[in-house]
Amino acid sequence: QVQLVESGGGVVQAGGSLRLACAASGRTFSSYGLGWFRQAPGKEREFVATITWNGGWTAYADSVKGRFSVSTANAKNTVFLQMNSLKPEDTAVYYCAASTRGASDTAVYYNYWGQGTQVTVSS
Repeated sequence: QVQLVESGGGVVQAGGSLRLACAASGRTFSSYGLGWFRQAPGKEREFVATITWNGGWTAYADSVKGRFSVSTANAKNTVFLQMNSLKPEDTAVYYCAASTRGASDTAVYYNYWGQGTQVTVSS
């Protein structure tokens, strides 16, 4: 059974940075895609970033391009989301997800989800 556990959320002032981590366990992830999504109160879950497990390909939502960076540490079965220049509109619960269909910006393609970690950006 695949398990994904996020960490690193918290409260930060606008302009600050946070680094989220997602520890994956349960199987070999070499053919998987990993994704980060977020959901703000009263809004639908939205795509943030995705990466192939070997780190060779990434994609980002337009709203985070140039500010967020996704990476993997394969030896540790961990995927990271470095978030810089944070804005109040980045406030949301951030979810890590794994897809057997490879990296994608489409939530329905993801088979496994973490429990989420709260990120709050104050103005």
